[in-house]
Amino acid sequence: MGGVNMNEEEQRAALLEFERSRQMLGNINAQKQQVAFQLEMIDASLEEMGKTKEKTVYKVVGNVLFLKDAKEMEKELKEKKESTELRLKTVEKQEETIIKKLNSIKSKIEGEAKELEDKKKAKN
Repeated sequence: MGGVNMNEEEQRAALLEFERSRQMLGNINAQKQQVAFQLEMIDASLEEMGKTKEKTVYKVVGNVLFLKDAKEMEKELKEKKESTELRLKTVEKQEETIIKKLNSIKSKIEGEAKELEDKKKAKN
């Protein structure tokens, strides 16, 4: 850390920032799981679409089933898959950024704690 000591206020701010970032990471992880699950469901639907010989399929919208052209439905699912994959990549990038931030704050706090410990040892 180059000998620059954090005062109590800076330490408190760093700890608060760490906690906020940790909570954000929890939210991002929940989003990531949700998006990954959506992607699994789309893949399962596309797999079934590839197996069917039917010309029409049912699409669930709310509590209603609608008859839809199978080729149209397959195209719609492929588009939804693309946008869901993009969303997953975005969430993963957010996760990566927050993890880097957490590691940086952790290193700063640990570095400060080590400096204080070394000073105490030097006095004794």
